Amino acid sequence: MKRRTLIKTSTAFTLGLSLTALLKSCANPSEPQASSTESSNNDVLTVVQGGGFPNSLDLHRAGTNRPAYGISWSIYDRLMTFGTKTLPDGSVSYDYTDLQPELAESWEFAADGMSVTFALRQNATFHDGAPVTAKDVKWSFDRAIGMGGFPTFQMKAGALENPEQFVVIDDYTFQVKFLRPDKLTMVDLAVPIPIVLNSELVKQHVTDADPWGAEWVNNNDAGSGAYTVGEFEPGKKLVLKRFEDWQSGPLPAIAEVILLDVPEPGNRRALLERGDIDINFDVSDKDTQELKAIAEFTTLSHPVENAVYSIDLHSNPTLGGEPNPFGDVKVRQAIAYAVPYEEIFKTAFYGQAVPLYGATGKAVDTTWPQASPYTTDLDKAKALLAESEYADGFTTTLAFDLGNKEWAEPLAILVQEALANLKITVTLEKVPTANFRSVLTEKTRPMIINNFGGWLNFPDYFFFYAYHGQDATFNGSSYKNPQMDVLVETALKSEPGKPEYDKAVRDFISLAWEEMPRVPIVQPSLSVVMQPNIEGYQYWFHRQLDFRQIRKA
Repeated sequence: MKRRTLIKTSTAFTLGLSLTALLKSCANPSEPQASSTESSNNDVLTVVQGGGFPNSLDLHRAGTNRPAYGISWSIYDRLMTFGTKTLPDGSVSYDYTDLQPELAESWEFAADGMSVTFALRQNATFHDGAPVTAKDVKWSFDRAIGMGGFPTFQMKAGALENPEQFVVIDDYTFQVKFLRPDKLTMVDLAVPIPIVLNSELVKQHVTDADPWGAEWVNNNDAGSGAYTVGEFEPGKKLVLKRFEDWQSGPLPAIAEVILLDVPEPGNRRALLERGDIDINFDVSDKDTQELKAIAEFTTLSHPVENAVYSIDLHSNPTLGGEPNPFGDVKVRQAIAYAVPYEEIFKTAFYGQAVPLYGATGKAVDTTWPQASPYTTDLDKAKALLAESEYADGFTTTLAFDLGNKEWAEPLAILVQEALANLKITVTLEKVPTANFRSVLTEKTRPMIINNFGGWLNFPDYFFFYAYHGQDATFNGSSYKNPQMDVLVETALKSEPGKPEYDKAVRDFISLAWEEMPRVPIVQPSLSVVMQPNIEGYQYWFHRQLDFRQIRKA
């Protein structure tokens, strides 16, 4: 598609699309066909969403994508969850300062502050009826740190690193020993990763090659959460059924959730406007802008906390055994000055995001995200490139997630055009959503469009994932700098408001701008458009729907 066509033409609606046809297209021939009238029942919720479709039921598996977080959130319990708060616009958000019971009905800290002991609900059961015990919690936490990759790194962010930290006191008492006093440990126990799996069920599917049963959990439910998996057809449909014996919170009002894979935003919008679906979640910025003007729908939009959409530049001196232009800081800075920020903001994000460019000087406070001092300046870009070994340009690629093509594709095209002014030829790589997490993990691409948002709302947590030399999944630039590591680790060991914390945060933000391994573009907004009878929507840091709170008026 030519750039101007892409910019000027909205995604066409598929006017013939109906919920009945969609359900038939993804149903098994032997199963009864669902009727489009089912979505009007007060206990059935039909949902489509942007950002791709869940590619796994196992949040610990390498390559599991972000849409799968919301499914894991519904089918698994964690020891704790977060409370809620009302935002100025009247909508409801999670509150990361307020920890609330979930599977654990209470907890108590040791006198020396170096451990916490949880009392589990004694009436909680897994979906197969087996009791949930402290042994299951221990095995699940061991699994999270033993699987490697993202779950292990996430646990480590809260100083949860060794199996010896997790202790079974008795069937319903579980203890976590602290490696050190750490502001992130308790809140890290309430994010999606430390789920509790039915250990005895999963162990039936363990092999020498697969000691944690990942292959089986990938497609099967081993949880005790508010919903069970009724049907899972990757790339087509996922059905959740309410678990009537759930004990870890109020029983949800919605008895059945039908999540449909509808890749095209125009089709998702058509289904919403036809009344065939209840919720269109993670709506494109274009549709958000337009649907806000339609009073019959409820439209909510929230800036995503601790989140940045960026262009990550692989900063190692070599890549694939060849010299890497982006290993040169002058090249990275040149790219940052060449990016057409304003055009991207208007074209790719329709003005619905928060700009992260055009500030002056170094970081002046610990606010994150905050705007960088870069703006579009082709003269500066050319001058910087001339100071590098790549003054005559080079050929490279820019990869992006097709699940985010509504904004990522126009962004990529605009960057491709801008870099041509520097004699940098860019080929676009469109990566299927199911594979993009692997791209992040492999770190073999010179440039990617990244959309990382930190679950724990601290700048040092974001930088631990995005800039720390341990090469976390979301360090898309594979950036390694011992000076950065020391600053991030100093902040992690301190607390906001303390002089050493505030200085470390200001310094690592300023260093990120000097080194420019990733070019910040915007802080995104998360938008949801609902039929007027939908109530109870809540914004969550993991950017997924929580079906447990939703109800129909």
